Order: sequence, then structure tokens, then C-alpha cells
Amino acid sequence: MNSEQELKDVVRDKYSRIAHQGKVENASSCCGATTPSNKVYNIMMDDYTGTDGYMEDADLGLGCGLPTQFARIQKGDVVIDLGSGAGNDCFVARHETGAEGKVIGIDFTPAMIEKARLNAEKLQYHNVEFRAGDIDDMPVNDDVADVIVSNCVLNLVPNKEKVINEIFRVLKPGGHFSISDIVLVGDLPEALKQDAEMYAGCVAGAIQKDEYLGQIEKSGFEEITLQKEKPITIPDDILSKYLSPEDMATFNNGNTGIYSVTVYAEKPRGSQQKPKVSLAELQASDCSPGSGCC
Repeated sequence: MNSEQELKDVVRDKYSRIAHQGKVENASSCCGATTPSNKVYNIMMDDYTGTDGYMEDADLGLGCGLPTQFARIQKGDVVIDLGSGAGNDCFVARHETGAEGKVIGIDFTPAMIEKARLNAEKLQYHNVEFRAGDIDDMPVNDDVADVIVSNCVLNLVPNKEKVINEIFRVLKPGGHFSISDIVLVGDLPEALKQDAEMYAGCVAGAIQKDEYLGQIEKSGFEEITLQKEKPITIPDDILSKYLSPEDMATFNNGNTGIYSVTVYAEKPRGSQQKPKVSLAELQASDCSPGSGCC
């Protein structure tokens, strides 16, 4: 597969186009990124209709779960949505946090930010903000969020460890996240793993379920809970673009599983961020022999 930056460019390009597609077209592909299937499949998405705060214009059919349903958002909370797209989960979260809270959506696709801001203006929400930026380097200070949500986005980021560490950084001590994502059990065929379109389609970028949960634990989170899990099936007419009939049969009858999971975890209440030291401070410090600093 390509370098981290090349993968990010592929995803940004795909999701710029997705911003101008309809929900039906997105729902019949893998996270909206692959060529639509010739049948209408809801391959990954869950149905938001009927969810309080739902806005149809903000629902591009790109998710693989309902993280806000499990996120335990309280009135007045500060909520951050990673990979906020057209704003769907932000507006559902805003219903939960109320006018006294704040919701921040982060996305690195300019077309999505523009669409989300227009949707917020239609709703006349003054406490929902959309920021352009990478979720592995969030434009947010330390210890800001009570709750973080994300819907089928971490699998699109090459460096998942960095994202999870960023989540830990921006959560307040005692804060928590509820994140829906795609994970694997068993190995994908090489043809799927190496394809940029399948990466943008949320499949090739997914990592092993055990590795995913292990990284969350390694980052310092506690009370890690699998809130929901469902299998994902890729239709044969999409698989046939990448695999021979024999390879398709092996894949469909093998031990590889693709799953949508919703994971909850808490940042310990006693957590403190490590103080950041600037280059100027380092250069100005006296670390000569005998100074006692080394």
C-alpha cells in the first residue's frame, strides 16, 4: 500500500466527491467510496431515521454504527465528533448536550466542512462548530471534551495509534468515548488489502479486532467495553472487481470476518497530560555537565 500521506490524499479525494453524492448512492457502496453495487445494499450503515436530532441533509450514509446512541452524553457536555462529515452525528449529539453544551466536528475534507457548516446554519445552531484538521493531530487543546464520538472513521487513518493517543489527550480526566469502526478477524486477501479504493471504502484500512482493542488499552484507557458488534458482508458484485471466482469462494467460506464494532472506554480521572516543552525552552535550559538536570 502507499505511504501515510498518499493514503490520506486518496481518502480526502474520495470523500470530497462523496460530499456531493446522495445517501442512496453512498449506501450501496462500501462507505460511499467504492463503485456502487448493482443492487441496493446497506452494507455498513445503521438507520438513523427516528433518532432525536437527526437531520436528513446531513446523513450521507457513511457510518457503520450509531455511536451517539451509546455515548452517554449529558446536558452541558462538550462533545467532539471525529470525521464529522456533513454533521450527522454532531446534530444528534447536540440534541443530547442541549443549547448549554458544545459540539465540535473535525474533518479534513474541505467539501465536508462546507456542507456541515451550511447544515448548522439551516438549523440555527450556535453551539455546533466544524474545524478543519486531521484527527491524528486535532486542532483542539488538552482536556477539552467530556465525550468523543466517531462513526466509521479511524479505519481510514493510517496511524491509528496516533489517533487513539490524540483522543486520550483531548478528553478531560474522567471523560469517555464511544466509537463505531470496522475491524477484522483473520486476514483479508492481498488484492483487497492493497487496493486504494477498498482502503477509502473502510475495508483495507481496518486492523485486527484484538490489535484495535489492545491499542486502546495501551493508550491508558479503562473500562473498555464492546457495546455492539455486527458482521459486514461485501456483496459479490463488489468483490468480483478484485477477486477471481475461486478466490471469492475461498474468502466467503473462510475464517475472515469483517465487523462493525462500537467501543466504549474512559480516560482515568487522575490522568494528567505531560507538560509540553518548546524547542526554545529546551535550548534555553542549562543541561551542561554538573547542572543536575541530566
